[in-house]
Order: sequence, then structure tokens, then C-alpha cells
Amino acid sequence: MQNNRNYFIAIALSVLIVLGWQFLYMNPRIEAQRKAQEAQKAQQQTEQTQQPAATSQGAQTNGAAPTGQAAATATREEALAKTPRVAIDTAALSGSINLAGARLDDLKLKGYHETVDDSSPIITLFSPADTKDGYFTELGYIGSDMTGAVPGPATVWTAPEGAKLTEKTPVTLTYTNDKGITFARTISVDERYMFAVTDKIQNAGQAPVSLSSYGRVTRYNKPTTPSVYVLHEGFIGVIGDDGLIESKYTAVEKEAVTPAKSTGGWLGITDKYWAATIVPPQQAAYDARFSHFADGQPRYQADYKQDAFTVAPGQSVELKNLVFAGAKEVPVIDGYEASYNIPRFDRLIDWGWFYFITKPMFKLMDFFFRYFGNFGVAILCTTIVVKALFFPLASKQYASMANMKRMQPKMEELKAKFGDDRMGLQQATMQLYKEEKINPIAGCWPVALQIPIFFSLYKVIYITIEMRHAPFFGWIKDLSAPDPTTIVNLFGLLPFEAPTFLHLGVWPLIMGVTMFFQMRMNPTPPDPTQAMIFNWMPLVFTFMLASFPAGLVIYWAWNNTLSVIQQSVIMKRHGVKVELFANLKSLFKRKPAPSK
Repeated sequence: MQNNRNYFIAIALSVLIVLGWQFLYMNPRIEAQRKAQEAQKAQQQTEQTQQPAATSQGAQTNGAAPTGQAAATATREEALAKTPRVAIDTAALSGSINLAGARLDDLKLKGYHETVDDSSPIITLFSPADTKDGYFTELGYIGSDMTGAVPGPATVWTAPEGAKLTEKTPVTLTYTNDKGITFARTISVDERYMFAVTDKIQNAGQAPVSLSSYGRVTRYNKPTTPSVYVLHEGFIGVIGDDGLIESKYTAVEKEAVTPAKSTGGWLGITDKYWAATIVPPQQAAYDARFSHFADGQPRYQADYKQDAFTVAPGQSVELKNLVFAGAKEVPVIDGYEASYNIPRFDRLIDWGWFYFITKPMFKLMDFFFRYFGNFGVAILCTTIVVKALFFPLASKQYASMANMKRMQPKMEELKAKFGDDRMGLQQATMQLYKEEKINPIAGCWPVALQIPIFFSLYKVIYITIEMRHAPFFGWIKDLSAPDPTTIVNLFGLLPFEAPTFLHLGVWPLIMGVTMFFQMRMNPTPPDPTQAMIFNWMPLVFTFMLASFPAGLVIYWAWNNTLSVIQQSVIMKRHGVKVELFANLKSLFKRKPAPSK
């Protein structure tokens, strides 16, 4: 009875994992692909778009409201040629600043390519607003009749001739309006992805002027990659007492998110590997908003509007914003949080619910990577460390299993003694466990405790950019992608692509074999239903994990191998015979024909 209960618990957990994977990952992925295709078709049919502008309406809605404009038919090259620009050229970035609005709307990431092939195009993060993939950041002001025209989307700034923004050469842009107010904007960038934008506002007029600053991250599209439960893409920010806020595109399409007025924090838009955020002046109160505009070409926007401030005649005021635009590299993000004192900026990377496990696990893997230079090897080393940490629990698990095997003859005697008296058999079994000091459910705890470890590792492999295009050995060129080989075309020997649902690579097969061996460490259950599940479970998991990232499959296969070795050693210590080879032999042994 107790054995049956344990088997049914194992079956229930396995079914739960399979159903959870299907419900939380595969179904959303398929649905996201369908919606992405529909959105792409709708976007191609769109004949209108809008150019956001800071207007009087914008002053009431955080600083920027959409207005109509001609259809976004320009190519990226045509759009870049329309306006004067200042080039950006650093070790990590290339692009330009649009002097119309002083926008960052042209940015590429030199260190990252679209595919694993280094000859493929580098990643484009920002594009001008009059392209279908418009994506940019903008900082400006909201004034009044007393202030005259203030910098906004249409303002053309003046730059020094031949200016170029590099890590060592900041650029200062200037604009003076008809009221004698001069805006001097100094833009600098570090060797990675952080821009510092410092505005000095000089009032040369005869009267004080009051104005507000705003900042926004705006994009005219959203990712077409499948949305999955384990990853957040969309709006993100840490805003005052509201703390970390994450809002999906679909949620903001239904209703804008407007946190309470706050001081400090940051906000923006995040993708799986890239992000664009603004860090407003940390001492001034501001209103933040995540919104979606459906008129013309749809647009998503994370923006803030600072409380009004006054510049007295003959005086000046200085404001500083930070703009992060680039790859979400873990040490870089952590460094910005520390050096700029940005609250919880490390949460720009989606570490998930198990943050306290996920991030340390990445740190451990990164340590091994820096030593060995291969993230696949780092995964193997991390698995060993995890196994070592859980060794005491695993020892209890396997010791309990060994004791259960040792008690098998006595269990058979009890079954023969009590026959159909199930209640009496159960009581006698529990008494036997008590006398022999056996805990029949001790083996469940190590498995339960390792589930968060498994999902944390999956999270690390799936979300961290360090895993993107990280090779292992042989045919595994990207640990964050599924094994590219498939048995259907004989692992690439036959010249055709296998259907997705039949995709079954080498490493999932290796994982399945190791899981099969691990299960064969124990005798086949006598119950036919249990035996069938026992035999088919490795095959089910093999197909289920075929679509998982290769790094996770390698981890599981290596973990199974270590478990077989560990279990063998512990069982021998307890004087219990290792059943692996005997069970394998009996599996393929011809069974005698039933007597007539």
C-alpha cells in the first residue's frame, strides 16, 4: 500500500510537470506566434501613424500626447537621412542622435548579432519614429506662454560642427528660444550602455519662468518572439513606494498604468535580452505612466513628468537624467545599480520568484565560465556543486530506498500472511517501518526541494544574455536554444527539415537514456499499470524536453548520470545489491509463454 502511494505520488508529480509545461509554456507560445502573425499583417495594412508631440494636452498627461502624421513608409536609411544628426561610436554602440528632438533613435549593439553566425547583422535597438519599427527615447520640457517654445519632439538643437559622441568625447547641444531661455544639453556615454544627459537651463529674460521636464521611452511595435510564462517582456520600473512594476503589453493595451506620484526610481521597456530605461532626477517628484495609443500606428510608451520648477531671471537650473539603452548583461546592470545608486536596477533582468536562488546560481555558473571559458562546462560544474549541497538529503533518500529493498522479503511475508486484509497489512507494514526506523516518504523530500533548483536553472539559461549564442562542444552552438539535430533526418544526414513536433535531438536522447538507467536502478513494479508508467516515463520526458534549451537538457542528463553513480555508492554501503544490470537483463530477457 505504501509503495503504491509513493508510485502514485511520483505519477502525479510527473503528470503535473507535463501539464504545467504544456499550459504555461507551449500553449502561450503557440498563441503568441498566432497573435504576432496577425499583428504583423495588421501593421502592414496600417496607413496612418503618429508623431508624438509635447502639447498643452501633453502637459496634462505626463508630457507627450500622440498626434497624427503620414504613414510610416520610410525605410530606416531614408528616415535617418531626413534630419541632422550627431554620430555615436563607442566600443559597444553605433548610431546617431537625432537633432530634431535630441532623440536617441538610432542605436545598434556592436557586440551582438541576430543569429549565431558572426557574419549576420548586428542587433538594432532603436529606429526613427517614421519607420514601422520606430523605437526611441526622448527628453523634453513642458512650458507655457510665459516660457515660450521649450524643447520637445520638433525642436532642432544645434551641435558643434563635426561633433561625435564617444566614450571620451561628450557632445553639448544648445537651443535658445524667443524668451531668452537657453537650454544646453550635454550628452555623455560610458564604454557600455549608459547615457548621462545633463541639461543646464539659463534664464536671460526679465521674469521667472516655470516649466516641467518629461522623459519617455516609445516604441511603435512589440516583440514578435513568443511570450512565455517564465519571462517578462513589456513595461518595467521601480517607482517610489510601489516598488517593482511589471506590465505586459496586452495589459497596458486595455488600461494605462499610472503609479502614485513618486521620488526616485526608474522606468522603461524591456525585452528578453535588451532594454531601454530612463532614470529621472532622483530628488524631484514625478508622475509616471505606462500607456498605449491606438490612433494611427499603435504606440507603447513609458513616460514620466516631473513637477514644475522655476528658473529666476539671471539664474540657471541643472537637471540630470540617465538613459540605459543596451544589452542586459548581469555584471553591467549590477555595476550600474551600485555606481549610480539606482534602486533595484538589477531587477531589470527577470530573475523571477526564486530570485534568491536564480541569481546566486547564475553567479556560480559565471564563476565557472570565467575559469573554463565554456558555459556548457560551467553547467556541468554547477550541477556537481548542487549535487554536493544536496548530498545529505540524497543520502537519506537512497538509504531509505536501500532499507526498503532490504525489507522486501519481510514485506512479502506480510502480504502472504494477511492476504486480502488490506487494513491489517497496512498496520503491520507501518509497524515494520517503525521497528526498522524506516521513513517511506523520506525519498520524496530531496525531489521536492530540487524542483526550485531545476526551474531556477531553466530561468538562468532562458533569460540571461550570457547564455545567448553560448556554445558547448560539437553541434551545440547555442545553449539557450533547443538541440538543433533531430533523429528524423538522421541528425542532418538526410536533406530535409523535420516537423517541429517530431524534433528529437541527440542530447534529449542522451537525457532519455540516462533517465532510463536511473529508473532501472530499482526493480520494475509488480503492478502492470505502474510498470507501464515506469517503462514509458523516460520516453515521455525525452520528447517533452526536446524543445527545452540544450543547456537544460545537458544539465538533466548529467544530473541523472551523477544520481546513478551516487545511488550505486550509497546502496553498496548499505549492503544492498545494485539492480541496474539485472533489471536491464530482465527487461530484454524473453518471458516464458503462459501455460495452457
